[in-house]
Amino acid sequence: MILLISDLHLQEERPDITRAFLHFLATRAPAAESLYLLGDFFEAWIGDDAMTPYQRSICQALRQLSDGGTKIFLMHGNRDFLLGERFCRAAGCILLKDPSTVLMNGEPVLLMHGDSLCTRDEAYMRLRRYLRHPITLWILRHLPLAQRHKLARKLRKESRAQTRMKANDIVDVTPEEVPRVMAEAGVRTLIHGHTHRPAIHELHVNGQPARRIVLGDWDTRGWAIQIDESGLQLAAFEFVDAAV
Repeated sequence: MILLISDLHLQEERPDITRAFLHFLATRAPAAESLYLLGDFFEAWIGDDAMTPYQRSICQALRQLSDGGTKIFLMHGNRDFLLGERFCRAAGCILLKDPSTVLMNGEPVLLMHGDSLCTRDEAYMRLRRYLRHPITLWILRHLPLAQRHKLARKLRKESRAQTRMKANDIVDVTPEEVPRVMAEAGVRTLIHGHTHRPAIHELHVNGQPARRIVLGDWDTRGWAIQIDESGLQLAAFEFVDAAV
């Protein structure tokens, strides 16, 4: 069995989501061969050298799952693209490139966070290219912690304000971009998060039936994709309000 989740936006201010995730790790994830975290796992990440006690507790929970035999794959999102190898080593995770093609049930599946598909949001795409540039990443990782905290707060505030002002089609994926990247990767299934619009979309790629599956964010409930011998299922589940 394979599990995929995305957009948990873990933060101390949302203990309900944290409890739900820890419950998920303790009850459902141990039965999985692999767990994929497709970005925006944390609400914000300013560097592996700045881990808080809260973030370390999440790291330790992942490590326990990994030590139990479940492989964990972590992909960057637009909120936590500074997650690095130090965190992954401590958590027992493998850092996955965005995009990546993975064989699942004998079929190649394209995995993405999803923000790079939103090409109509030109301002965001320019910012994304700037922030992901190797030189920018090096500079960000070497800024004093106080400056990184300040910059993270500024970017989050601006992102929320701009998202509210933009039309829905601007912040969603570009329809023409989806079949293009799928054809380029040679796949008929794409799984991503980012947009917080869970759904299974049927489409055609090079004249062949294909599908784009969008994971939902964790807010009032969680979302997960399960892939096993019976096929693929996208489903929501209610939070269990119990500490683990």
